[in-house]
Amino acid sequence: MEKSPLKIGILNVMHDKADTKTRLQHVLTHADIPVDLHFYYPMTHYAGRTVPEAVSSILDPLDIHEVATMDGFIITGSPIETLEFDQVHYIAEVRTLLKTLSQHVPNQLYLCWGGMVALNYFFGISKLILPHKLFGVYPQTILEPHPLLKGLKNDFKSPHARYAEMDVRGIHADPRLTINATTTKGKLFMVTEPTDTQTFVFSHIEYDRWGLDSEYKREVAAHPEIDYVRAKHYYHHKNDYDHPKFNWKKTQRTIFDNWIQHVADHRNDNH
Repeated sequence: MEKSPLKIGILNVMHDKADTKTRLQHVLTHADIPVDLHFYYPMTHYAGRTVPEAVSSILDPLDIHEVATMDGFIITGSPIETLEFDQVHYIAEVRTLLKTLSQHVPNQLYLCWGGMVALNYFFGISKLILPHKLFGVYPQTILEPHPLLKGLKNDFKSPHARYAEMDVRGIHADPRLTINATTTKGKLFMVTEPTDTQTFVFSHIEYDRWGLDSEYKREVAAHPEIDYVRAKHYYHHKNDYDHPKFNWKKTQRTIFDNWIQHVADHRNDNH
C-alpha cells in the first residue's frame, strides 16, 4: 500500500510571500519523498482590514486544528527582528501556534526570525540587536555533529541576513540546548534540543541565487535615504552585481532533504 504524503505546514511571514512559497515548494520536494504542503498566514496580522489578494490567493488563514494534524511544521523568517517580540501585533497567534506545535507536531523547523521567536518562547533566550546587519554568504563551522548536517563539511557556505542574534551565552548556559554550527566568526547557524523535535536555523537556507540581492533591493526601495551595504562574499566580482553566487546550494539541499527524511523516519517509527 502506497504511503500517504507527509503533511508539512508552513507559516509564511516573509515579506516576499510568493517567492518564499516558491522557494520552499522547491526545496521541500527535492528529496523525492511525497509531501503535502500547507501554507498559512497569521490571521491577526490583518485584523480590521481586508487580507490582500496577493496573500489570500496563495496562503490560507492559520488553522490551529489543522496544524495539530501535521507531520512537520516550518515557521519562516520575517523582517521584524528589530522589534521586541511583544511589539509584533500577531505574536499571540504565533505563541498559540508554538504551543500547539509543542503538543502535537513532532518535527519543527524554525528559520531565522522563526528560530528567534521559538527559541525565546520555549527556552526564554533573549534576542540582541547586532551593531551591524549580518548580511552575506559565510562559511560555517560544525561544532557538534547532527543528522541534519550529515553530508556537509566544515566551511560549508550559507546565506545570512539579519539585524539580531540570540544570546549565545544564554544558549550555552541552558543544558537543554546545543549550538551545532556557527559562522567561522561565531554567529549562530543552527541550534538543537535533545529530542530533535525542534531545530532552529538562523540562516536563510531557503534563499535561491537571487534572494540576498532581492532583499537588498527591497530595503533600498523602502528607505532610499539609507546607505545600505550589499551582501558580502556574494557577487562574483566587485561592482558586478548581475552575477551573484549560489554556493550554498548543497547546504540548502542537504539540510532540507535531511529534514524531510527525518520527518518521514519519525512517522514510520510511530506507525
